[in-house]
Amino acid sequence: MEVEEASYRASDAEREQAVVSLHAHLLDGRLTLEEFSERVDLALRATHGRELTELHRDLPPLYSQRAGLRRPNRFTGALFAHVVRRGRLRLRRRTAVMSVLADIDLDLREATIERQLTSVRIFVLFGNVDVYVPDAINVDVGGLAMFGHRRDWGDDMARPDAPTVRVRALGLFGTIDVWRVPADVRGTHGDVIRQIEGRLRARGSDRRLESG
Repeated sequence: MEVEEASYRASDAEREQAVVSLHAHLLDGRLTLEEFSERVDLALRATHGRELTELHRDLPPLYSQRAGLRRPNRFTGALFAHVVRRGRLRLRRRTAVMSVLADIDLDLREATIERQLTSVRIFVLFGNVDVYVPDAINVDVGGLAMFGHRRDWGDDMARPDAPTVRVRALGLFGTIDVWRVPADVRGTHGDVIRQIEGRLRARGSDRRLESG
C-alpha cells in the first residue's frame, strides 16, 4: 500500500532539522521569540512527518529574501512616566533601557531578533523595569542593584537550540524584574505577573534569583 506523503513517522534527525530551520527563520525575523518557542516545542514532540511540515506551512524557503523592514529598537527611555514597549520589536546585537523616576515594561515575547545572542542593558534610578521573555529562550541575567532589587523569575532551563537574551542591569534605588513567561500565560502584564507568582506558590517553590 502506498504511503501517503508526510504520513511516515518522524525521526530524531528530522525533528532536529526542523528546529534548525525554525531557528533560521527566527533570525530572519519571520518568527517572534514566542512563535519560535511554541513551534520548537511542537517539533520536538512531533511523531509524524506531516506535523513537521505543518510547522513550516506559512514560512518561505530559507533562501528567500530576509525580513526586517522595521527599524531596530536600540533604546527605550522614560522620565517621570510609564512606558510600555511591546509587539514585533526588532532587536539587533543590543538594546538599552533607561528608567529615571519612571516605570518601563519591555515585552520581548513578540520581538524578532537577528542574532543568536542579543544584549539588553538596563539602567534604573528611582524607577522600575520589568522585562518579559518566553520561557523557552535562554536568558542570562546579571548586574548590580543598590538599595533596590534585581530578580529573575521562572524556570531557568538550558535550551541548546534557542537564542540567548543577555540582560545586564544596574539599579540604584530601583527594581529590575525579568519574567520567563510560559507559552500558555496570557493577559495584561499584571495578569502575567500574578499567574507566574501563583504557579510558583502552588509548587511550593520560589524560583527567582535576587541580588542587591
